[in-house]
Amino acid sequence: MALCVLTALSLALGYANKARCTGPEFDEWGRSEPAYQERAYGDVCYSDIQNLWVGRDIDRHVFPYVHGGIEPDGSLWGGVVEYPVLSGLLMWAGAFFVDTDAGFLAASALLMAPFGLATAWWLGRLSGWRALLWALSPPLVLYAFHNWDLPVVACAVAAVFVVHRWTSVPLRRRATVAAVVLGLGFALKIYPALFVLPLALYVLTSGRERWDVRGALQVVGASVATAVVVNVPFMIAGFGGWAASFEFQSRRQVDISTNSVWYWGFRHWTDSADFQSAMGVVSPLLMLLSFAVACAVGWLRYERSGTYPWVPVSAAMLCGFLLLHKVHSPQYTLWLLPFFVLVRVRWGWIAAYLVADVAMGISIFRWLYLNMMGEASGIHDGFTAQALMIGVWGRAALLVGLFVAFLSARSTVDDGRPVGGGRFLPGRESPGVPANKPRQP
Repeated sequence: MALCVLTALSLALGYANKARCTGPEFDEWGRSEPAYQERAYGDVCYSDIQNLWVGRDIDRHVFPYVHGGIEPDGSLWGGVVEYPVLSGLLMWAGAFFVDTDAGFLAASALLMAPFGLATAWWLGRLSGWRALLWALSPPLVLYAFHNWDLPVVACAVAAVFVVHRWTSVPLRRRATVAAVVLGLGFALKIYPALFVLPLALYVLTSGRERWDVRGALQVVGASVATAVVVNVPFMIAGFGGWAASFEFQSRRQVDISTNSVWYWGFRHWTDSADFQSAMGVVSPLLMLLSFAVACAVGWLRYERSGTYPWVPVSAAMLCGFLLLHKVHSPQYTLWLLPFFVLVRVRWGWIAAYLVADVAMGISIFRWLYLNMMGEASGIHDGFTAQALMIGVWGRAALLVGLFVAFLSARSTVDDGRPVGGGRFLPGRESPGVPANKPRQP
């Protein structure tokens, strides 16, 4: 309960910070006035929620995807938003009874706050006092209502909770339920789909004597089936609008709006069509390579310990995604934050990442403000650009380090209790089964 109360306070502070950008007047579209954009950047109270009130037909209460599409120039129309269908539904619901961007922000915050509280409760049950890293963290204040991320974070944490705390049912069944939850997460923001493979490998290797191939396939199948069931109604009702959200993301260019290492490292080449085409290949290939490395290292740990470390592997895969994807929005830190709770990495890693994130999360908007106002914003012109570079490159270096640190760390859910069909963690012997008994393929 205390964790939920503290989380509620952080969420309230987060809403108050974003609400500074709303009102006091509104134009004919319900956009806050005066000088909305200048205030959003200059006062560091920008949120995608408020910003997207205009431009996606949210203000017109158009049901998402069904009647829209994407223009040749990449602009969306007819209620299409650039997120998967459950996020689109959440956005539509938040706008249903309001007619200004201030009302949209408030209604969206009310819809999402329960997911933030549920995440705190699950993390507390999984990791005890370490869950304070969620409840009292700067990222929760900065980004809770920056975009529609609290529901998808809740899905990722709920999957871990189901696997490791719903112990009254067999592993295969609870892992299947977790896979369904991850499938719902995919229909919100894609990234929980990354965790299905490590979960399947965990189930595969958790039998007493033989690999549980059927259980692993069931996990993958349940996740895929959930994603299909959620998406098919939209595909039938308006395939062009449904596909437009994915096409928008595939067309997205490396530019200042992506805020990734690809932009900051190669910004002098971003006007080149060849560079943009190359990024469409290089970025996903490197991400897939990082996923393969993480899963392979996890397998080596399994061969030494007898348990596949699916939570640390999932955390490392997320680091690979955050580092190498061509888009890195500020609120993505919320995705990583639960893994600081669930995996026992050194506190120095966590503190350093949070400092780098705050430096980037504040300075990026101040830097955009300086550019908007035509003021000097170079690295030698003041602390804003310097803090931004510290944040961007410090965060990138820390993601590399965390990738390694996660893969060598234990999860807080690895508490020595039996997993799966009776396989025990190192240091414990299962009755009648020696801890070092070789597994039959």
